[in-house]
Amino acid sequence: MTVSILKVTTVVSSRLLIQTRHQIRLVIMKMIIILFAVMVVAYALPAPQTVQHDEVALVKETPSDNIGLGGYNYGYELSNGQHHQESAELKNAGSEDEALVVRGTFGWVDPVTNQRYDVSYVADENGFHPQGEHLPS
Repeated sequence: MTVSILKVTTVVSSRLLIQTRHQIRLVIMKMIIILFAVMVVAYALPAPQTVQHDEVALVKETPSDNIGLGGYNYGYELSNGQHHQESAELKNAGSEDEALVVRGTFGWVDPVTNQRYDVSYVADENGFHPQGEHLPS
């Protein structure tokens, strides 16, 4: 009787081992199929749009007029349409209400839409105040 129980146990163990191996193979095959499907979808997605970046040259420069007294002034313009002009003056010099008032403009051209954006601003003791057609008021 012990021999027959041992044979039955061996047969059952063999069948379970075969079933387990079969289940593992099925899981691996499913994972391979899913991985392949993900790779196909990723390959089919469009490539990200890239913008060509040509070399940018300095077209115009207003030299900095900053001697450390009362304010400053500078500006530049680049060949890609980017520009910046800024000046500042010291308001109420030497008093308790002394403040630097900065006024300027800057702008750029969107390389995708070729639309020009310009911003004028004032920065003073009350904060930064930008204005532009594309900005909310």
